[in-house]
This record gives sequence, structure tokens and C-alpha cells, in this order.
Amino acid sequence: MSKSEEKNIKKSPISKAILKALGDKKVYDLLSLKNQIKVALEANTSPNKADNKAEYAVTRAVKNLTDAGMVESLQSDNMDYVRLTREGKQKLMSLKLDDDTVMVPTTWDGQWRVVLLDLPEARKNERESLRYLLKKAGFVCLKNSAWVSPYPLEHLFMNIKKDLGLTTELMVLVTDTIDEDTRKYLFEVFMK
Repeated sequence: MSKSEEKNIKKSPISKAILKALGDKKVYDLLSLKNQIKVALEANTSPNKADNKAEYAVTRAVKNLTDAGMVESLQSDNMDYVRLTREGKQKLMSLKLDDDTVMVPTTWDGQWRVVLLDLPEARKNERESLRYLLKKAGFVCLKNSAWVSPYPLEHLFMNIKKDLGLTTELMVLVTDTIDEDTRKYLFEVFMK
């Protein structure tokens, strides 16, 4: 995906709404998706304008998301469907972390979350996306592939691991035991 495609998706509330709607279902028929977006648009515009705008905006946004590799279009029995791709799932996770409603807990439960990330150069885009998510979730990179956080967000990365089929490329550890020097360093970083 080019930088301009990425920028367009970040700016487009319709694209974000489509990704979020697709995150709730495995496959979405295009007509229902257009109706859902139309309802959201009616809150901000008159109903007649919303009809035309939703039809065009959703069609255009689906095309842009398809071109960017975030969704794929399917046809069956004269019905059009869309579903998220692997890249779309990554983007959705990124959007969820960018959302102002997502809060990183500020209290420590005594457990450290360690994420080990080992994706080869051939999967550089996925690796960079996961690093971005780790940073947004408040993880600190200790070594090239080891990320640590005191925040209870291991479920998020376990879901990402499952959704993206990363069996050995992503490992999530939760521990309360850590060597003294590392513990001091982590307390300096997180407990400022």
C-alpha cells in the first residue's frame, strides 16, 4: 500500500466505518454495509443527501480499500460481499489503538508482558505494523525483537497472533519474575 493510500484511509471516516463494521463480521453484504453507513451519515446530513452520499461514498471507499489490499470483494448469487484481508485486520487493530476511547491502564498488577516478534525480511510490512501497534499500546523495545509492558494488554496481541496466523513468529509471555537489573531498568522506564 502506498503512503497516499494509507493517508486516504486514515482521513476517510467512511473507510474507518467500513473496516470497523467488517471487524464485527467475517463477511458483509455490500447492500447492508451501505445501509449501515447511510444511517450513520443521516445523523449529520438530510436523509436525501445521505442516500446519494452513502451510495457513492461506500462504493468509492470499498474500491479504495480493495486497491489498498485491506478488503476483498466477493460475488455470489447476484449479491456483492466484502471481507477483511490480513492487511485489513492489521489496519483495524491500528485504528482501534488510534481511537481516543482506547485507554492504556495506568495501574500495574505486578505482571510483565513480554512480546517476542520474529518476522522475516520478506514480511517487513507486517513486522513494521506490529511494531507500530506495540508502541501505541505502550510497549518498550528492549532488543530488536523483545517488547515489554506492565499493562495488561496481552489479550490484544494474542488475538492479533490468532487472527494473523502467527504461530511461532509472535510469542506472548506474562511473568512476575525478572532479573534485578532488568527490573530496575523497566521501573525507570515505566514508573517515571
